[in-house]
Amino acid sequence: MAEASGGSKKLLWIMVILVVLSSLGAAAAIYMVMSKGGDADASAAAQEVAEPKSPIFQKIEPFTVNLAGDRSGSRLLYTGITLRVGDEQSKKLLADHMPQVRSRLLLLLSDKQASELSTPQGKEKLSAAIIDRLSQPLTENQPPLDLREVLFTEFIVQ
Repeated sequence: MAEASGGSKKLLWIMVILVVLSSLGAAAAIYMVMSKGGDADASAAAQEVAEPKSPIFQKIEPFTVNLAGDRSGSRLLYTGITLRVGDEQSKKLLADHMPQVRSRLLLLLSDKQASELSTPQGKEKLSAAIIDRLSQPLTENQPPLDLREVLFTEFIVQ
């Protein structure tokens, strides 16, 4: 008889443990479902904030430049450039001062040799030099230009 009551006590403890474990499992499942709903709202808000903006471009009409002399004699560069800027203010400032922009570019480009511009690395260096040159103020008390990238739309060295 002692064995029968000992066996029922074990069965009772096993049932209590199973009820507690199943309650904990249900609570964990409810928590997971509830927290996913909150994450969906947070991720939707993050997607609204992280919505990409359209790029802003300022086109510079193509022009031809005499390059610095090298062993091959006189060489020409025909190039079209588009600038990607960060805001409308920078685009307007560049458009309003386009003669100055073109003059700075002509002076910069006319100092280059054809051999410098024929490699991809040379074009990347030229792109960085254009950003540096155009970042210098065009007028007094000018806010800084937000130049992001120089895009060569046409590039012929002859």
